[in-house]
Amino acid sequence: MLITLEGIDGSGKTTVWEGLHDEFDATFTREPTDSWYGDAVYRSITDDDADSLAELFLYTADHADHLSRVIRPALADGDLVVSDRYSDSRYAYQGASLEGRIDEPMAYVQEIHEPFTRVPDCTLYFDVPPELGAERSGATNKFEQTDYLERVRDNYEALVAADPDRFVRIDATQSPEAVLDEAATAIAARRD
Repeated sequence: MLITLEGIDGSGKTTVWEGLHDEFDATFTREPTDSWYGDAVYRSITDDDADSLAELFLYTADHADHLSRVIRPALADGDLVVSDRYSDSRYAYQGASLEGRIDEPMAYVQEIHEPFTRVPDCTLYFDVPPELGAERSGATNKFEQTDYLERVRDNYEALVAADPDRFVRIDATQSPEAVLDEAATAIAARRD
């Protein structure tokens, strides 16, 4: 089973991902990855002048490598896989980055991924207002600005509306302990 954790920057999903290590025997992974593809993605994050279309393909390459190197082998071994960010991050973030440059940008990004990605079995969506996300994340890069996060959140909302059975919305304005408990409970329920 593939469980993914999604939400805007500052939603607390990485804190939950770390806490889940004590709750489940699973393959824990994340995007961007620790591969050289992921290194290229991290470099683009800190480059305010990085081309948004080029960034999309860096993220897509990292995702493809992640699938072949980690996700598919772990699933084939029968492992529970928990990923901090996955393809929905691409749809929401790069969809927002490409607004005004490509018609229907989120659909474009989804179309690129459709032939090769593996849809998660369950996605925990950590929901926080963009202002709180920017405050928590420190607004240290182009992806952590309130106005950008508002567009990303809108994209997440569209994804949730399109596939409500896959998504579990978690109010991430709660205490970290309450959010972790809700996430662990949701995963356990989906595994039963």
